[in-house]
Amino acid sequence: MSEILFDEVPSLDLADFTSGDAERRAQFVKQLGDAYQNIGFIALRNHGLSDELTQKLYAATQKFFALPDEVKQKYENPELAGQRGYVGKGKEKAKGFNTGDLKEFYHVGQERSDIPDNDPIKDEYPDNIFPTEVPEFKEVTLEAYRKLEAAGKEVLRAIAIHLSLDENYFDDKVKYGNSILRPIHYFPIENPDSVPADAVRAAEHGDINLITLLMGASADGLQVLRRDGQWIPITALPEQVVVNVGDMMARLTNNKLKSTIHRVVNPPRELMHTSRFSIPFFMHPRSEMDLTCLESCIDEKNPKAYPDATAGEYLNERLVELGLKKA
Repeated sequence: MSEILFDEVPSLDLADFTSGDAERRAQFVKQLGDAYQNIGFIALRNHGLSDELTQKLYAATQKFFALPDEVKQKYENPELAGQRGYVGKGKEKAKGFNTGDLKEFYHVGQERSDIPDNDPIKDEYPDNIFPTEVPEFKEVTLEAYRKLEAAGKEVLRAIAIHLSLDENYFDDKVKYGNSILRPIHYFPIENPDSVPADAVRAAEHGDINLITLLMGASADGLQVLRRDGQWIPITALPEQVVVNVGDMMARLTNNKLKSTIHRVVNPPRELMHTSRFSIPFFMHPRSEMDLTCLESCIDEKNPKAYPDATAGEYLNERLVELGLKKA
């Protein structure tokens, strides 16, 4: 298909796909495919998160990050490689960067009690860690997790149709998948001269997972790198979540679907003392998912670009690169 240079992230309505109307579904799949083969991002409405839940989630998130550092650090367990609980300021760095990002975050994963005992995946996941100082944090993060996971499954079904796969191709691969909800606090910098010159809120990177569903994308700073080298600001209405392709999906599709590089730039110097919050949901498959490039995405013009790997192998490799896990 011809290359489309989007000036902004295309806006789609998930209700078109779930409507049962064949024409609306087909139009959604086409728009999604055009966006993901070019800019790799969409803004999505009717994703299932209510305004009330969103407000409760942000309130609980802000309450936690307002706690003293020594209290937050009680919920940090280095042995878990950042996969559950709190990850402190500057601990994560983008691939290829030596300076840590100006952020702190919290990870909530699959609730082990939701997974049947006879599913071996249960033994792969640690228990979630929840802060006792903010008792509502557990309920709202788990509810948001389940809502975003459900929306993500619908987006994956649309992607499967676009790729001429069975609509339910991804269903069993993401059932009790290793997905992560990540409330992020880009913390205030009272003295900009006190941080390294190359320190940014989030250095340019691609996401590891299949797709990411991002709440709170509209605060100034989030930018996506277009294929012509232009950085495009991400704008989404308050009721939308931004959904982008991750590196695992790019590997599976041999780069037919684009895992586009993005970043969160620092605000103007006079606003460095302000906080920014966002909450991405990183949709991961089960660790045994085979990420071998689909044969249908390989041809003479597009030879196979990646070695074979499972999702678990690839995730492990990337966690080492991010500085969250030791090699």
